[in-house]
Amino acid sequence: MTVSRTICLGFLAVILVGTLLFTSPLTIANATSDGATAQMIEASGDFLTSLRIALYTGTSAVCVTGLSLVDVGKYFNLFGQIILILLVQIGGLGYMTATTVILLVLRRRLNLRDKVAIQQSLDATGLSGLSNIVRSIIATTLFFEITGAIFLFGFFLDPTNLPADVSKLPTFIQNGDYTPLKALWLAVFHSVSAFNNAGFSLFADNLGSFTRSGPISLIVTLLFVFGGIGYQAIMEMFMWLKHHLSQQPGRFAFSLNFKVAMMTMLGLLSFGTLGFLLIESQNPATMLPLNGGERLVAAWFQSATTRTAGFNTIDIGNMTTTGLFFTLMMMFIGANPGSTGGGIKTTTFYVLLKTTLAVLKGEERVLSYQRRIPPGLIFKAIAVVVGSGLMVLLSTVLLTLTDAKLAQGNFVGVFFEVVSAFATVGLSQIGSSTFSPAGQFVIIWTMYVGRVGVLMLMGAILGDPKPSFVKYPEENMLVG
Repeated sequence: MTVSRTICLGFLAVILVGTLLFTSPLTIANATSDGATAQMIEASGDFLTSLRIALYTGTSAVCVTGLSLVDVGKYFNLFGQIILILLVQIGGLGYMTATTVILLVLRRRLNLRDKVAIQQSLDATGLSGLSNIVRSIIATTLFFEITGAIFLFGFFLDPTNLPADVSKLPTFIQNGDYTPLKALWLAVFHSVSAFNNAGFSLFADNLGSFTRSGPISLIVTLLFVFGGIGYQAIMEMFMWLKHHLSQQPGRFAFSLNFKVAMMTMLGLLSFGTLGFLLIESQNPATMLPLNGGERLVAAWFQSATTRTAGFNTIDIGNMTTTGLFFTLMMMFIGANPGSTGGGIKTTTFYVLLKTTLAVLKGEERVLSYQRRIPPGLIFKAIAVVVGSGLMVLLSTVLLTLTDAKLAQGNFVGVFFEVVSAFATVGLSQIGSSTFSPAGQFVIIWTMYVGRVGVLMLMGAILGDPKPSFVKYPEENMLVG
């Protein structure tokens, strides 16, 4: 039982528990509604259909993806929605982080095996202070989720449900449509879902009805942007702020990981916003009806959500083909390492880009910010991209076999679903429920591999590498 196997099997165990909970009648809403959701609720009386819906939803929640066969706001009752958001929280933190929290609550000391597993799951540099790192992660998560919930509560709340004297209310209280309890639950659910880059929403159109609501769009995007930054980067930002405010002597030095991750993330956000503005601004089904400021906010939201958040304020199904392929590119790159997001990660993309530029210039070293990137890291980045690409291609081929007619009619939509599932984004162009049961199981497997990672999964299958003391001679060959 290697560390990789522990982590991979741990995620499977959480998915299994979530599936069992979702198959319980206690989690399914009794009242039906019009449309496909009503049909799904009625069909869930069939055990196999109920099990498939539960497995799909549980996997999507633990893998913080957001793809769903049903409208979770109507299909699940309050208890089911609580289970869903708890699975999202566990999936966002990571199996080993969540397990460590339980051990710390039970006041159990971490043994060496636990520390090594936490180190690999968090990509930490050493074994010392891991308990404090986990506590910092929990504190950071709660801070952002509570702050986001407070602001969202103000915009969801209907002031007419409050006492007459509302003059002392904060200025961000708007004319919402919900009672205090309903507004509170909507705020908590969407804040947790946003920070963990899950993309689950209790609204039937996700956040489409808030396209023209700039404040809600900005709050939600800030949540999943900070969630996609990564805990290590957030901690460095906090240490820099503490160093600056305390006026400590000397200059605070950011790590290379922080510089690369933040620079790449900001560059992709800016590039994505400009790209979506140019591509979709004249599309009458998406951004054309919006005014200038609303288009800018919608483009910013779309640029941020493609980095594995999964929320949408415009209709993905009506985007142009160019916009869909632009979204595919952004989804595959994903968020920063050590974050709640997926994809190949921004640092991987940066390392490959710098390596390519070095080769084109004829240089033998890859440099960044006056630091040399080690060859082992370059090999790992290549393995991540090649492995991820092969996984996406394999899943796409399988879907063209299980859903041949759908693939012939809308191959872009099928490919979009695969990349969205692997990058744990949650955006869908044709809807997950349009796939056959066999195709849905392919997507389930793709979401799982995308969450645990290709290298982690291969390490779990092959086991730890065995050291070799044999050195072979080098020989050149033709490449390119």
